[in-house]
Amino acid sequence: MAGSIAIDPALVARAKDALGLPDGERIGLAVSGGPDSMAMLLLAHAAIPGRFEVATVNHGLRPEAAEECQLVVAACRARDVPCEVLRVTVEDGNLQAEARHARYGALLFWAVRRGLGSIATAHHMDDQAETLLMRLNRGSGLMGLSSIRQLRLLDYANKKVRLIRPFLAFRRSELAGLLEQEGVAVAYDPSNRDERFDRVRMRKAIAAADWLDVAAIANSACHLGDAADAVAWAAMREFKENVRKEKNAFRYTGSPRSAPRQIQLFVAARIFGQMNAHPRGGQLDQLIAGLARGKGGNVGGVLVTLDGEEWVFQPEPARTST
Repeated sequence: MAGSIAIDPALVARAKDALGLPDGERIGLAVSGGPDSMAMLLLAHAAIPGRFEVATVNHGLRPEAAEECQLVVAACRARDVPCEVLRVTVEDGNLQAEARHARYGALLFWAVRRGLGSIATAHHMDDQAETLLMRLNRGSGLMGLSSIRQLRLLDYANKKVRLIRPFLAFRRSELAGLLEQEGVAVAYDPSNRDERFDRVRMRKAIAAADWLDVAAIANSACHLGDAADAVAWAAMREFKENVRKEKNAFRYTGSPRSAPRQIQLFVAARIFGQMNAHPRGGQLDQLIAGLARGKGGNVGGVLVTLDGEEWVFQPEPARTST
């Protein structure tokens, strides 16, 4: 077993509090081999020894992937931490999105199989600030601006697993300093230096603007998350009280045109989801704008019409050949 880690006791106490592990529960750490997640491994080993397991995911996208996974395996073996390499297949399409989907699917299955109540990732305060500024730059709405959430529930085979980000109150520099102190080998993903990616450019822009307060920006993201939760709560209440299913259609009753636009968007999106339809890009915004003017529309195979003050959502009629 590796010797005791001489980490600042205050840092260890913060990590233990952030992990918030209930008595008797074990947690899973998603460790890629990169600096942030390796620092998380060190902090967990110091704060909750013997109460966590590690998984590292090999996406098979780069020749170095297997070697990077072995870095994680070696670090865990030196500390008597159970570690498993999860191999996934990434489908065609948006590479980053498909890799993320495959990764979280594998981690969820692993956590359920191992009886772990939570999966922790190493997202930190700088990630939070970068994400908010990136989404502001893209013109994202409220839900997008809420950025990285501290807790999300995942569901597999009717079993709930918490996806947690316990290190959102930690700076990247704190984690990097820990690695320097311990001399732990880490893997550096070349994409993290590739300026074709928005996040890399934003990271460099923040570093160059020393007047920006990363902690304040990250705090704003938390406030926006609270606002998004409030809107979602109110919109769900609106959906339950004023949306009625009729055969293969949904009727938004009451006075939808008088509802706040964010509520309209949420309710309409939920109806589309119930109908297994998924509007692209700004289609939903355009539809809501049209309905506010008294004009229906056809989006994603769903025909939306007005019946007095009510909005009716039904499958687009099948086209007949002439």
